[in-house]
Parts: sequence; C-alpha cells; structure tokens
Amino acid sequence: MSTDTQTASRRAVLSAGFGAATGGALANQAAAQPLATAPHASKEPRRMNYVTAKDGAQIYFKDWGAGQPIVFSHGWPLTADDWDAQMVFFADRGFRVIAHDRRGHGRSTQTWGGNEMDTYADDLRALVLALDLKDAIHIGHSTGGGEVARYLGRHGTDRAAKAVLIGAVPPVMVKKPGNPEGTPIEVFDGFRAALTADRAKMFLDVPSGPFYGYNRPGAKVSQGVIQNWWRQGMMGGVKAHHDCIKAFSETDFTEDLKKIDIPVLVMHGDDDQIVPIKASALKTIGLLRQGTLKVYPGFDHGMATTHAEIINGDLLAFLRA
Repeated sequence: MSTDTQTASRRAVLSAGFGAATGGALANQAAAQPLATAPHASKEPRRMNYVTAKDGAQIYFKDWGAGQPIVFSHGWPLTADDWDAQMVFFADRGFRVIAHDRRGHGRSTQTWGGNEMDTYADDLRALVLALDLKDAIHIGHSTGGGEVARYLGRHGTDRAAKAVLIGAVPPVMVKKPGNPEGTPIEVFDGFRAALTADRAKMFLDVPSGPFYGYNRPGAKVSQGVIQNWWRQGMMGGVKAHHDCIKAFSETDFTEDLKKIDIPVLVMHGDDDQIVPIKASALKTIGLLRQGTLKVYPGFDHGMATTHAEIINGDLLAFLRA
C-alpha cells in the first residue's frame, strides 16, 4: 500500500470514528431533546434570555416556573447562578423565579461604564418591565441587596409586594464620620489592588476564606463551592468588577431605605466577615417602615449557600405570611 493510500485510509478511519462518536452524541442529545422542548413538556411560554438596557447593554436572565414572581439580585462578583439553591426550591413550590446577571457580570454585556447603583437599578427596572412583573418579591444578597434598595427607592414599589435583604450592604459600608462602624476605605483599596494584580488568585482567596467562613476553626470546607464562586467571578469583566467595589462600598442607601413602603425582611449572619452586621443590618432595620430583622448566630456572608435549607425555610415563611 502506498504512503498516500495509507494516509487516506487513516483519515477515513479517523473520520469514521469521529463521525460515529459525534453521531452517537447527537443521537443521545436528540433523544433527550423532546423532554425539554416538546410543546407538551411545559406550559410556560418561550422567553428570550436577554433584555436590552437603556444604553443597549444586554442583561442576561433566567426565568423558571410559574406563579408569583421572585426576582433575585446577586452579590459581587457573582452571577444569577449563585441563586440556584433558592431558585429550584421556590420554583418547586409554585413561584416564578427570575435571576439576572448584573451588567459586567456573568453572561451580560461587559460594559465600560454604567457600573454603579443607579444604572444597576435601571437595568433591574428594564427587566421588570420587559417581563411585565407585578406583585414581585425582590431578594438581594450583599451588593444585590444594595441594588434592590436603590431600585425600590429610585423606581418605587408599584410592581413590588415584598423585599428581602440578605447579608446586604445598606445603609453604607465604608467608614466615615457619620458611619464610624463602617469598614475603612483602605480595605476596599486593597480589594482593588488585589483584583488588578491577580484577579484569578483573588477569586480563590475570597471564597476560600472569609466569604463562607471557611477560615473559621472547624469549618466544613467545600472545594466545589469555592470553585463555583471562582467560575462565576471569572465569567465577568475586570473593569465592571473593579468599578463595582466602589458601588457596593461607598453608595449610601439611607434615603432609599426610608422610601420603601412594603414589608422587608433583613437577614444577616452575626459572623459575616464581608459585610459586618453592626454597620449594615443593625442600622438598616431602623430605617425601614415595615422591617423585620432576623439575625443568625455564627452564620457567614454566604449563608444562602452554606445554610440554604435554613435560609430557604425562613424565606418561604416570610413570603407566605
């Protein structure tokens, strides 16, 4: 057999093998596809996965289930995926659950500008209007809690029924004369420096340590949780992540909180090392018209993940009350 013939033969064998493997995979995929896309599989209408913000940015969102809508706003530098434990739980219990990737985060447009709370709130309003949400429950964690507060303060509560702030940054994080319990600006400068120097390393250090309380003696560490935090962070844009540090740390939500006229549940762990409770929840509750404070002894900043069963149960009780 000639060299050319041998080469052609090997190519034919490789092509056939690849074709068989690909064909098998496609066959398996095709076999599974009707479960997800057949008209009888779901009564939900098909919805686009993006909404366009006023500056043209594309905001990605997930929209599952049917019933009263719950809208989730995630923390820095994460994505809508950080709410999976809550979304599955509540969709299974008759709620429609929606979570978006903040601009510059996850699958949304990596914008150069607009990475501040007013625009975040406007993006959330665009989502609410695009999906025509009414009687919605807004739940925000950490930076997302600030987003919820600014959204309700800036756009009102005409389409909202209740709100929940979990480990949230309001009223204001940074230490200043009027907020002596706050975190010194040097800490946030350190965040920015670490982000610029080696974002990938920083995004391992934060979840490996203070975010989930994994630096505490006896902590039950999950490498999967750490890697999932890193995965979500690295999906976003470094410029948005850098700007968002200023947004979550220096924005003052005092007046927003005073304007909110719907019931608000404030949930906070007293061992939160990212958003210390003294400068956040313990002050927030005094600014709300209809606020309820629930403090969790020993719980960490990421308690919606590390203690999902407890947090979900308490959320459900508040939503059904």
